[in-house]
Amino acid sequence: MRWGLVLIAVLIGAGAFAWPQLQGYALTGTAYGARVACSCRFVGGRPLGDCRKDFEPGMDLITLSEDTAAHSVTARFPLIASQTATYREGWGCVLEPWSN
Repeated sequence: MRWGLVLIAVLIGAGAFAWPQLQGYALTGTAYGARVACSCRFVGGRPLGDCRKDFEPGMDLITLSEDTAAHSVTARFPLIASQTATYREGWGCVLEPWSN
């Protein structure tokens, strides 16, 4: 029983230590995913489902959704990060301001 509590405490401590790095990687990955998917969808004219082919390896957990009326794509990493890129005429796809 005691070893189990020690193990749980160590795992919680390691998670607290690694959280800022994990969140930073997730924000960067979702920003990249939103920007690439937005360009694929609204500049390239491809279906959103086809845009996943442009992702780098290891981006399997990122999900995409689109708002066709707003010409935007949102990329999400479960429970950690979400970023949106919006198509702007003359500018291409731009990221919305980061929010925490």
